[in-house]
Amino acid sequence: MGEIRATGLVLHPQRDCGPAIERIRRWATPRGIELFALPGEQGSGPEVPALSQSELAERTDLLVSIGGDGTMLRTLRLAYQRQTPVLGVNLGKLGFLAEVDVPDLDDALEAIAEQRFHVEARVAVEALVGAEPGRIAFNDVAMVRTPGNGQAAVALTIDGQPFVRYVADAVVVSTPTGSTAYSFSAGGPLVSPRAEGLVVVPVAPHSAFNRALVLACSESLALELLPSSGPLGLEVDGELTRRLLPGDRVDLATRLGAGSVIRLGNTTFYQRAQRKLRLSDPGELG
Repeated sequence: MGEIRATGLVLHPQRDCGPAIERIRRWATPRGIELFALPGEQGSGPEVPALSQSELAERTDLLVSIGGDGTMLRTLRLAYQRQTPVLGVNLGKLGFLAEVDVPDLDDALEAIAEQRFHVEARVAVEALVGAEPGRIAFNDVAMVRTPGNGQAAVALTIDGQPFVRYVADAVVVSTPTGSTAYSFSAGGPLVSPRAEGLVVVPVAPHSAFNRALVLACSESLALELLPSSGPLGLEVDGELTRRLLPGDRVDLATRLGAGSVIRLGNTTFYQRAQRKLRLSDPGELG
C-alpha cells in the first residue's frame, strides 16, 4: 500500500462509533488525508462527506471498518473490486476479523502511516445461480431449509463429477475466514485464514454420509437441489439473497486474494480464537 490520500469509513449501524471517528480525524487532518463515509451512516458527522459504495471503494486508499465482524465483512465486500486494504476496529465483543480496539487505534494508525504493517490476503467464494450476477461471500454461502417445508436434499458435484448427497437442515460452504462462523457452529474445523480452500459442512445431517469436505481452490463445486428437497433459502454472508426450489443449481467459484486485511502483528488468529472460544491456556493443562 502506497501513500494514503483518502480514507473511507464504514460504520456499525447501531453502535457508538464517535470515539473511533474522532481518533481517525485527529490522525488524518494534519496529514491532509481526506475522510469519506457512506450515505446515511450515523456518527460520521456532517464534516465527513458521503460517497456511494462504488465511489468509496474507488476513491480511497484505506478503508476502516468500525464495528464488529459483520461490519468487517460488509467492508470487504465493498472493497472487493479494488481490494482496498481494510483495517478492522472492534467495538464491544471480541471479533475474529477486527485488528484493534478503540484505545489502541492511535498507535495502529501511526503504524500504518509509517508502513509498519502487513496485508493478509483473504479468500472469497462467489455464488452463481443461472444467469444472475454472482454474489461474493467472505464468510460462507449456505443453503438453508425453510421451517415446516422439509429437509435440504443437496447433491454435490466436484470438478463435474457427482460425488455425494447431503440430507440436512442446511449445507454450508465456508471460506477459511468463515470457518469460525456458521461452519464452526455446525461442527466444522477451525481453519487458518492464510489457508486456501473451501470447507463444506452439513448442518444436522440425516444422510448416511455426514462428514465435512475440504476442497482445493482449483476445484469447481456445484450444489443442486434434489427433487426430494424442500424449498431452501440461499444465504450469502448471512444475508438471504433468494429462494431455491428443487432442480435449482448453485455454482461456487473460489476467488483468491479477494480481500486485503491489515495486520499489525500484535495478536495472531490463534490468540483471538483462544480468547473468543475461551480455550484453556496450554500452560494450564500440565
